[in-house]
Amino acid sequence: MSSEAEGWNKVLWERQPFPDNYIHPHSFLSSLRRNPNFKPYTYWPLVLLCCAITQHLATIFTFLAVFVRLKERWLDARVLLWLSIVSFFGGYALYEILSCSNPVRGTFTRSNAIKSSLLVFLALMGLSPVLRTLTAATSSDSIWALSACLFLLNALLADYSSMKPVQQERWISATLTLLSILIFRCRLSSVLSMNAAISSSVVLASRLPDDLAVFALVLFAVQLFALFPILRHQLQVTPQVAQILFTLTLCVLSFTLTAPLSVSVAYIYAGISITVTFVAPGVLVWAQKYKKHIRGPWDVAVPRLN
Repeated sequence: MSSEAEGWNKVLWERQPFPDNYIHPHSFLSSLRRNPNFKPYTYWPLVLLCCAITQHLATIFTFLAVFVRLKERWLDARVLLWLSIVSFFGGYALYEILSCSNPVRGTFTRSNAIKSSLLVFLALMGLSPVLRTLTAATSSDSIWALSACLFLLNALLADYSSMKPVQQERWISATLTLLSILIFRCRLSSVLSMNAAISSSVVLASRLPDDLAVFALVLFAVQLFALFPILRHQLQVTPQVAQILFTLTLCVLSFTLTAPLSVSVAYIYAGISITVTFVAPGVLVWAQKYKKHIRGPWDVAVPRLN
């Protein structure tokens, strides 16, 4: 059998005195490959990529801290409203600086975006009395549990991918409206994530004492969970130092707002941020040595075309 096997060829179109699944014993492991196309990760690039997750967690805790202050009447709703307006125009100016948009195309997009943003602003103002009484028949414990589940869903489904510079042309002035988000963002998971965060914000806003507080909180939620992720994508193509400083600023802000309300919650948030940013990348780099993806002649044949 061994002498006959010397004339065996690994083809199916030729008649040979061997079964179709026959493999030459001497060439069985000649094409064995371990971890093909595997590029090992390094620690600090992974830490930099995890900054997007840390930023998103910081926005969630910042929103919760603002909600508690509004609910306990420690924060004036008018102050939050003016802060939201100022941050809106500041974020838009930063986006325009980073995008370096085309003047002609940008003018057309800005006019439509401003009209849409005014429409959203007036719609939220008109719906504030309805939102305030939305969950009047529901107990507060159910509201807290529903809000926690929705924020958890928001964090799990959020789009943390980085945007390549060639894609920036498509995102010009998209930060101004929810309509622009639905047009330019094609990923279903990111849309579900945004809807979960806005829904959670609405049910929390229904526990506030007056209509102005409801309007200010929902407007603040739209900026954090609908518009800020687009600006975050834009910031991911900036130098690494800018990304690190921006992440550190958000973390310090959220921790500062959370610590006076609950020291234990602030420590939990700090532990989660440190774990996500520094511990998780280290675990992934350490676990790479256990990766064993073996390819060989037993795999399904892949045709090679010229």
